[in-house]
Amino acid sequence: MGRDVASVSISGEDRRRYRDKVRRCLDVLARMLGESQFEFDRPHIGLEIELNLIDALGDPLMRNADVLKAIADPAWATELGQFNLEINIPPRELGGEGTGELEAEVRDHLDHADNRAQEVGGGLVMIGILPTLRRSDIGEETLSSNARYKMLNDQIFAARGEEMRIEIDGDEPLRMHTDSITPEAACTSVQFHLQVSPDEFGAYWNAAQAIAGPQVALGCNSPYLFGHRLWHETRITLFEQATDTRPEELKTQGVRPRVWFGERWATSVFDLFEENTRYFPALLPLCDEEDPEAVLAAGGIPELGELTLHNGTIYRWNRPIYAVVKGRPHLRVENRVLPAGPTAADIVANGAFYYGLVRMLAEEDRPVWSRMSFSAAEENLHRAARDGMDSNLYWPGMGDAPASELILRKLLPLAHEGLDRWGVDAARRDRLLGIVEQRCLTGQTGSAWQIRTVRAIEEARGCSRHEALRLMTLAYHANMRGNEPVHTWPIGA
Repeated sequence: MGRDVASVSISGEDRRRYRDKVRRCLDVLARMLGESQFEFDRPHIGLEIELNLIDALGDPLMRNADVLKAIADPAWATELGQFNLEINIPPRELGGEGTGELEAEVRDHLDHADNRAQEVGGGLVMIGILPTLRRSDIGEETLSSNARYKMLNDQIFAARGEEMRIEIDGDEPLRMHTDSITPEAACTSVQFHLQVSPDEFGAYWNAAQAIAGPQVALGCNSPYLFGHRLWHETRITLFEQATDTRPEELKTQGVRPRVWFGERWATSVFDLFEENTRYFPALLPLCDEEDPEAVLAAGGIPELGELTLHNGTIYRWNRPIYAVVKGRPHLRVENRVLPAGPTAADIVANGAFYYGLVRMLAEEDRPVWSRMSFSAAEENLHRAARDGMDSNLYWPGMGDAPASELILRKLLPLAHEGLDRWGVDAARRDRLLGIVEQRCLTGQTGSAWQIRTVRAIEEARGCSRHEALRLMTLAYHANMRGNEPVHTWPIGA
């Protein structure tokens, strides 16, 4: 969840102080890494899910503050748009009993929140992009009331100095301008967290980068934006464009985008934090009172607030995280490539695939990133986002292969063995990876179901696109509540 900030004006002196403080935090992090401060007994995992609010017709409901009050659970928070909410599922040991209970816990949270939302005339939908969003739903007036979002919006457009242009190709191409970052609110994701030791961080981050394409091919769930059918995972390119602080001149000069895959394999977690400091100016230059050197010298654990705030405004698809929990520091990889949904079962199955696969790839004697260029991994992500399960993805030893073939033949067996190494119960392992297998065999991802259902509604009823999207969204919501995996959903509404 994003850190809350107070509404303040930003001066040049604020930026200079913040830049200096971030560098001091980076120096302290380097000392902590050198002193082996990051001991832990068993890795933990965590999960965040962003959701959309809909009304009785399936259109966006701009009442997240009211719904949050009705839910009355500190695990829930607002997100960027007034039609967004987010839930943070408590961390647990990977492979312990808590892992097995994850699906039931997610479902219980969602059912409770959905029931409370219905009391104020709404419902909750886990989906990459809410299909019924219209351009009139996107504007600065629809930002959530948290001052962080207003400040972020102002700082991004101050950096750009001009309107933002969004261009997305596809079957029904979209071209538009916007004067706010609220198109970003259309993007709702699931984030998988994995605690990692400093010595292993580079390997786990590289492994996560290498499988971003297969993950998205398997989990794509956002084919529609503002009534246009675009990519199978339109959220990827929309998020990249909707938070871009660069005018055209800076793009041509090679300035990095803030939604960033990266440009090289990592050797350590420090590489990633140092790149963030070197390449990206501050968007929210707000200083804490903490003196990180003094805290560390006194035997304490510093929060490194400026470093973590800066890190939170750089949207790597796999983000390094530093945090202090119960007085102990830890590092984790935050995997951000997947959209929300379609069901709790699908999300936990996607997580099982991810956690099992990165374990195996990180421990290989001849790692995949020594046999695969970084640019190939990035190209895989965009191929998968564009074409979903119909994409061809590169993998060492297979060349360009259909996504389903790559997953079934190569990656799924590795994920199976990885879950065994984590100590995941065999019955749960088989059920969750069975969902992944069936999605590959049927080709029915969340995106494929949405496209086929809208087409079926339009052909059967002769209705407008927006009406078809409403009916599809309501059917999606009902299926989501039933928690049967998306590969089993019937086509139509």
